[in-house]
Amino acid sequence: MWLSHWMIHNANHIRPKVDGIKIGGHQASSASMVSIMTALYFSALRPEDRVAVKPHASPVFHAMQYLMGNLDRARMENFRGLGGVQSYPSRTKDVDDVDFSTGSVGLGVAITSFASLVQDYIAAKDWGAGLPLGRMVALVGDAELDEGNIYEALQEGWKSDLRNCWWIIDYNRQSLDGIVREGLFGRVEKIFDAFGWDVVRVKYGTLQRAAFEEPGGDALRNWIDACPNAEYSALTYQGGEVWRKRLMDDLGDQGDVTALIERRSDSELAALMENLGGNCVETMAETFAAIDHDRPTCFLAYTIKGWGTPIAGHKDNHGGLMTKAQMAGWQAHMGVTEGEEWEPLATIQNPDAFRAYLSKVPFFAKGARRYCDDQLPAPAISISTDREISTQTAFGKILDDLAKGDSTLASRIVTTSPDVTGTTSIGPWVNRRKLFARKAQTDAFIEHRIPSTAKWNFAPEGQHIELGIAEMNLFLLLGAAGLSHSLFGKRLIPIGTVYDPFIHRGLDALNYACYQDARFMIVGTPSGVTLAPEGGAHQSIGTPLTGMAQDGLASFEPAFADELAVIMEWAFDYLQRDGEGDPDERTWLRDETGGSVFLRLTTKPLEQPGKRHDNAFRQGAIDGAYWLRPPGPNCDVVIAYQGAVADEAIAAAGMIGGARRDVGVLAVTSADRLNAGWTAAQRERARGNLAATAHIERLLDPLPAHCTLVTVLDGHPATLGWLGSVAGHRTIAHGVEHFGQTGTIGDLYQHFRLDRNALADSAIRLTMGAQPR
Repeated sequence: MWLSHWMIHNANHIRPKVDGIKIGGHQASSASMVSIMTALYFSALRPEDRVAVKPHASPVFHAMQYLMGNLDRARMENFRGLGGVQSYPSRTKDVDDVDFSTGSVGLGVAITSFASLVQDYIAAKDWGAGLPLGRMVALVGDAELDEGNIYEALQEGWKSDLRNCWWIIDYNRQSLDGIVREGLFGRVEKIFDAFGWDVVRVKYGTLQRAAFEEPGGDALRNWIDACPNAEYSALTYQGGEVWRKRLMDDLGDQGDVTALIERRSDSELAALMENLGGNCVETMAETFAAIDHDRPTCFLAYTIKGWGTPIAGHKDNHGGLMTKAQMAGWQAHMGVTEGEEWEPLATIQNPDAFRAYLSKVPFFAKGARRYCDDQLPAPAISISTDREISTQTAFGKILDDLAKGDSTLASRIVTTSPDVTGTTSIGPWVNRRKLFARKAQTDAFIEHRIPSTAKWNFAPEGQHIELGIAEMNLFLLLGAAGLSHSLFGKRLIPIGTVYDPFIHRGLDALNYACYQDARFMIVGTPSGVTLAPEGGAHQSIGTPLTGMAQDGLASFEPAFADELAVIMEWAFDYLQRDGEGDPDERTWLRDETGGSVFLRLTTKPLEQPGKRHDNAFRQGAIDGAYWLRPPGPNCDVVIAYQGAVADEAIAAAGMIGGARRDVGVLAVTSADRLNAGWTAAQRERARGNLAATAHIERLLDPLPAHCTLVTVLDGHPATLGWLGSVAGHRTIAHGVEHFGQTGTIGDLYQHFRLDRNALADSAIRLTMGAQPR
């Protein structure tokens, strides 16, 4: 309690303020959680358990780690500063033992249910036998219950027979903007009960329960139960004298209950009224210890926001801070001598006995619980290129070929999709590798000999996890599965598929997964207006820009099947890398760190270019671009394309080839990696390394200054429009900026000027000095 609050006070009132703004730190939200977290970490948890800490309770978590010697004072003193402990628990930014990053409210709660599902998935496999099953625990702010993704996760958990999952709700009944709506707990209990959870209401602490046993205790309990949330908070803030007056006004002259109140001093009465279940370590420890089953359990722990501090109960305390005067008085109350504020045991009367207890706490007994697993060798991937094929179909064929084999990597692949398994081409994989369930379930259609292309057999050995249509759940599951090597010591290769436009439905959870450095492959397909008959509701525009902007995610949009094969073979290795992050001087990309991969694919079949084995093609496909048609020394025009419009770009180059000299065609497979390498090389040159040259700079270096670039993709034109800035070439960018509509591919390409005639027109008019139409 002391260390968490002092850390925040130091950051806001003692450390020099460079920017002149409040640092913040949520003292009140930390105070309401401190008893719950003390009981949890120092009594209930075991090393195999994992916890997602409520974002605003970050100071309490870091204070515990400091107390246990897992965090140094310098980082505590630099709370919310560069190099210090983070505002919210972070797996990648904090040095102490954070299980799940939190910060975007609701997501840290929901991921615990998917982590429990992943734990069951691993334990059901031969290679995961013997995995100790831990409880996946979320510490939840009551205001987080407004987040819709929590309820999406509840439904998915019910369908998956969720177990070993605890959600502990800090029911302090206050949020950033006010008091939580009266009666929320009743709604919460009904919702959790409907989805098969046990609900444990923890309302009264030991002092209150003892008082209820005294004569007049029933009347006091009835008064507490009837008191509105806002009223209880206001009385708490005003303290013991006001508590006494209000209770005597409402309950006085009733004999026993009057005596119960009068037997206590003002401070004792305040302590009694603030002794709600969630503020009582003994009550919380007993409650946790009483759970002897693996059913999902929700603990509704009543607390006081700001409990035990001068700002307890005030409606503005969410982002409020104790003043210097309040902190000085509270420091004396806590018994901390001036100059010993950072002493870990400054508030402890018997340090030796306390240290002896800490040394035996089960949860901390094994030290940090960051595990690892061996890298899995990626099998060689190839695909026939002797016929027309779409990248989506090629992706399904590659997965099916892996399913036929017996590679170790294939055994660790887990696929998932939000109700679009068949339409994203992973049906053949599922038919061969089955769906996962802890208990085998037969397919009624197979039993009744009804023909179907989908053989949906559920079994413990299954390697596909069926999801409902909620995309947030898709990315939360990918995030949990993509951390399996660290959480459980067993590596998975998670692959998720989704219609490309609906990636944006789950964007918060995608960002959250990447922030945790989870490793997975997400396949967005079908994509673009190329999905012509589906219309604007199913056509994507901005996902290529999302792929470029999202940290921790390498984005690709191949046009041809052999490009996809090269990229996927590389990606299976890239997902498993965990290096130092030094940039590769060839590309200036930090490939040694690894990361997740995004593939944007389409259903449009393209004539394939035939067998290609040259290293320039293979390496270029990985680095982001290669010359499909190299430019000559006097090149007038380069058409640079990405993805499904390859045939239009190639045709346009042929159309203008007779009138223009040395037309080049640049095949871009990853605008993301091209752009990242270019900006990184520029930064390196600014630091004095003038020899730093990016892949795209080397590709465009032979072009004469007068050369014109025409860029095109089925997506936002800004994705490739920046190419003209690399060497100062005049550029026109073709793409899609507005919602599409139904029609044929030809209709829509012509409408959005993605077709060969529009590309040729731009190239010819630009080289003639005219503005393109």
